[in-house]
Amino acid sequence: MSEQTPDSLIPYDEIVQEALRAVVGRVLREIEQGGGELPERHHFYITFKTGAPGVSIPPSLRERFPDEMTIVLQNKFWDLNVRDDGFSVGLSFNQVPAHLDIPFAAITAFVDPAVDFGLQFQASVADMAPEAHDDAENDGPGRGEQSDKPAVEESEDGSNVVTVDFGRKK
Repeated sequence: MSEQTPDSLIPYDEIVQEALRAVVGRVLREIEQGGGELPERHHFYITFKTGAPGVSIPPSLRERFPDEMTIVLQNKFWDLNVRDDGFSVGLSFNQVPAHLDIPFAAITAFVDPAVDFGLQFQASVADMAPEAHDDAENDGPGRGEQSDKPAVEESEDGSNVVTVDFGRKK
């Protein structure tokens, strides 16, 4: 009897990734429907692949963050518009207003540090090697390094992060 896990004809990893990205959409939609105001201490760090299909950011940001970028939704954001496939938002970078359009499939992490909640995703985009980049610095400090450890874990700041990694056979 073989100890290898058989390949599945059901794409469980894709289904779970899609469901977890729907959590991000639901949270953002509730903020949008509440008039764009975040409750109490809540704020979100959203990390996404800048080169993913459908991502629309100003050229200066794409130059500064050629692979991945983390934005902060806290005090200074506007025009949050949530769709079934993604969201758009206005943010200020070094006091320069910008409009960003981000598909949910481009998101690699979502964190609400106020309640120690976090999700990390496998990139839906073709595997791109991460490049070094500056923190976004739009509303506050950027997040620390992301962990590649699977399952629920306690990060250095004490927050719980849910990571999904199915280790698909190639």
